[in-house]
Amino acid sequence: MAKKDTLKALLSRDISEEVGVLLISKYSTLSAISAAGQEELVAAGLSEGEAESVLQKIGKRTTRTTPAPAAKPKKVAPEPKAEAMEEVFRERRLTPAEVRLKAIADRIGSTLPMKIITDIAGAVERAELGDDIYERLVATADRMYTSHTMDKNESTGVMAAHSIGEPGTQMNMRTFHYAGVANINVTQGLPRLIEIVDARRVPSTPSMEIPLTGIAAEDESVARHVASEIEVTSLLDIASVETDITNMRLIITPNTKKMAQRGLSLEDIADRLNKAKPLRGLIKSSDFQIIITADEPSYKKLQTMYDAVRVAKIKGIDGITRAVLSKVGGSWKIITEGSNLKEVLKIEGVNANKVMTNSILEVADVLGIEAARNSIIREAMGTLGEAGLDVDIRHIMLVADLMTNDGLVKAIGRHGVSGKKSSVLARAAFEITAAHLLHAAMVGEVDSLEGVTENIIVGQPVTLGTGAVNLIYTPRKVDRE
Repeated sequence: MAKKDTLKALLSRDISEEVGVLLISKYSTLSAISAAGQEELVAAGLSEGEAESVLQKIGKRTTRTTPAPAAKPKKVAPEPKAEAMEEVFRERRLTPAEVRLKAIADRIGSTLPMKIITDIAGAVERAELGDDIYERLVATADRMYTSHTMDKNESTGVMAAHSIGEPGTQMNMRTFHYAGVANINVTQGLPRLIEIVDARRVPSTPSMEIPLTGIAAEDESVARHVASEIEVTSLLDIASVETDITNMRLIITPNTKKMAQRGLSLEDIADRLNKAKPLRGLIKSSDFQIIITADEPSYKKLQTMYDAVRVAKIKGIDGITRAVLSKVGGSWKIITEGSNLKEVLKIEGVNANKVMTNSILEVADVLGIEAARNSIIREAMGTLGEAGLDVDIRHIMLVADLMTNDGLVKAIGRHGVSGKKSSVLARAAFEITAAHLLHAAMVGEVDSLEGVTENIIVGQPVTLGTGAVNLIYTPRKVDRE
């Protein structure tokens, strides 16, 4: 296995690039790494924790023919008990308009949700209206709300699937370009809709919209500084690297103009490089250059040093490869390639309340399942709207509820919602028919034929809508006399 393939295999096992470069400088294959013991990896420059983690991730292999002596049990320090987190509860106080509207709704027996009452109160809060007007508002809103509710036993899932699927056939594969932003592309159209319902961990084109606040929103130079704090800056972005084979050293010549744009100094670069294991203690600053001299006359060591310098991150947030400024409505915002919501929220000058990312599972991890539900609705509606398709938001809300109702973001696929149905025939009609039927026959599953798909397969009326009731007519006997 070539060293490049070995490094790729290490990265795919969630081993950092810095540790991977150090490992391939001494071992050329995964087998060689796994055959080495923890002590040997520590001697190679890893910490004990890193060495143990590497062996666990690649699976330790051994070539011993005789059983190894039993290792002495290590004394494990007791883990500190985590302190119970304080529950923060803030009761929302109703405004006077909300109190009046809620009292009227209770009096006339209205079932309006509090969200609608709050919206009405926000619209009429500054108007001085009498109780009769308030009552007419509540009654009209209640009539409109109840007229839009589904009837009992209505097949809401089929209606939502049809309402999304039929316009979906008109979608094409296209790319969305941000207005006024060069070379920032975001996948839209049918591929993006598929990503959403598949609950992909990483979108094909992860991106973030980061509105700024305070001075950063008004001053372009401050906004550019915030963007430089977010965008990843590698050494090759701001400097050139020369290899001096005669003296076994690397000569780094920074570009002063690029350094000034990103707010970096020579000391910042030297400090960051000094944290890399292969370069530790070998760095010296001279005039406007940084010189890294190998501690042993070895071409292999020189190559290891070059690899570490080439991938060294000097500044920025992991995962965000580009950050571009865009001015919307008189205030600056940042559009990124790549996404890292958790770290972006910590940056000073960022309007944390309005930061958006198109990575739905990242939203779920950082902000919770309710935020993920809202993100699914926003992304799906935005994708359909961008294609010029008008789909009622309630169908999208139903899909989002189904994907998130148990606290996790589930895909609508063979491993998610559709693949977990209780009906054997419904699962078999979706994908991998033979496997579902064979497994059901082996374990003796019973299908109660309660859904739409399974009843259509066996050719009987679906137990929804008009099929949910049975009409029986008993004629009354007429007295002939």
